[in-house]
Amino acid sequence: QFITVEAVSQGEAIVTCKGKTRTVFLPAALQKKLRRYIQSQKIQSGSVFITRTGKPMNRSNIWREMKGLCERANVAPSKVFPHSLRHLFARCFYSIDHDVAKLADILGHSNINTTRIYIITTGAEHRRKMETMRLVI
Repeated sequence: QFITVEAVSQGEAIVTCKGKTRTVFLPAALQKKLRRYIQSQKIQSGSVFITRTGKPMNRSNIWREMKGLCERANVAPSKVFPHSLRHLFARCFYSIDHDVAKLADILGHSNINTTRIYIITTGAEHRRKMETMRLVI
């Protein structure tokens, strides 16, 4: 519901959830795709993604769509949640930038320890990394 025609033209969406307000930046490539979609759907203003009844999509609608996509992709729907996309973004950003403070700013976290939860690595990941280090000659 926060991705609006106006947000697309400004390059950022202001998202309010659970009493928190965050700015979500819309990169130029995404803006371009969204503008094409807006034009093809003849949307003049307001929410870009709407239901059949014309109401803005919400978390529940998105979750239902995600579960449908999972079933078609043979992924267990029980493993998928909208918030998972936020974690995926955080992990991808961190794997490129390696700056937890910058990531905390982008995610809107006031405490870096909250951000660390998003980028915790597993034992298997640590093992793979250590194998590539060639510590034993």
